[in-house]
Amino acid sequence: MTQARRRFDTRPFRERLADVSLEGGYDEVNARLHEAGLGDGLPLVPPTDERIAAILAGGGVPAYSQFPMLAPGRVPPTGWDLAANAVLAGCAPEHLAVVAATVEAVADPDFNLTGIQATTGAATPLVIVGGPVVARIGMNAGANSLGQGSRANATIGRALRLVLQNVGLAVPGLSDMATHGQPGKYSWCVAENEAESPWPPLRVALGLPAAASAVTVVGAVGNVEVVLPATSPEDLAHTLAGSMTIEGNAGGEGTFGGGEALVLLPPESAAFLDSHGWDRRRLQRELFARAGVSYEELTPAIVERAIVRRRELGLPDEGVLRVARTPEDVLIVVTGGVGTKATFVPTWPGGTRAITVTLRST
Repeated sequence: MTQARRRFDTRPFRERLADVSLEGGYDEVNARLHEAGLGDGLPLVPPTDERIAAILAGGGVPAYSQFPMLAPGRVPPTGWDLAANAVLAGCAPEHLAVVAATVEAVADPDFNLTGIQATTGAATPLVIVGGPVVARIGMNAGANSLGQGSRANATIGRALRLVLQNVGLAVPGLSDMATHGQPGKYSWCVAENEAESPWPPLRVALGLPAAASAVTVVGAVGNVEVVLPATSPEDLAHTLAGSMTIEGNAGGEGTFGGGEALVLLPPESAAFLDSHGWDRRRLQRELFARAGVSYEELTPAIVERAIVRRRELGLPDEGVLRVARTPEDVLIVVTGGVGTKATFVPTWPGGTRAITVTLRST
């Protein structure tokens, strides 16, 4: 039976899980969990009482703690709910505090979880982790930082997805109406490479102390590789800006995307810019100025929507559709290993704002 045809069981997650027998062999238990609609298609760790208790004991999140309601089911998860889904995802106890912070972040009204969960688009939360917790729990911020290989990166992102599905009731084909979706809907979690970055980390740029550990969630629809030149900072900015204007990503916020844009910059390119006197703010200003398309090159429908929305927001109309509302809305994160390939991450054009939350416990 396909997931789209399964009965939409809206009972609380804990009740649905209690109906699943965890007795028997691993394959048998996994089959029951998936048949109950509690999986993502990949093998699951059976969430026994012992495993849930262990992750709660070591994760610093009380079982009875309450978190904000999650759309579309409008269900407020508990610490127990988060722990059980973290077990399903394969998390270690030390990952739970990060999972909890991501849940707090996506529940912020400005993130627009209702739209992101229900859209026919490919939107999903991208989790960015920074601070001392990155090294403490063994997250990968270097080579292949968006890819496979790190248990922490993989399972934290996966745990968030399972919480959004199992507690928030975003069920593919029933309430999650994505036409295609994207691989990031399994897990999308990256850490800042602060050790090799010449610039302050994202949380500091946003006003938080360097000693804090924090997560930022971005409503993202995919990623684009950009091969950066090392001839001059201007050439680098020009190349990157030219890769950020995707007409199909023109949204209802008077910009491309949802009003913000995200660039994942490799340390080598950040160091190159820094050696020429460019800091994060300079790159933000340059990308904001360069990454735009004149109205003459766009369809009338896109232009009309942009003009109306910018008027509603009190933003000036320059006859150009840009990738963000302001230079500060071009978010730049240094991550990854060797090489000069950046990743541009378009945001959801339905409207979303990046949300940053500090960890309750680290």
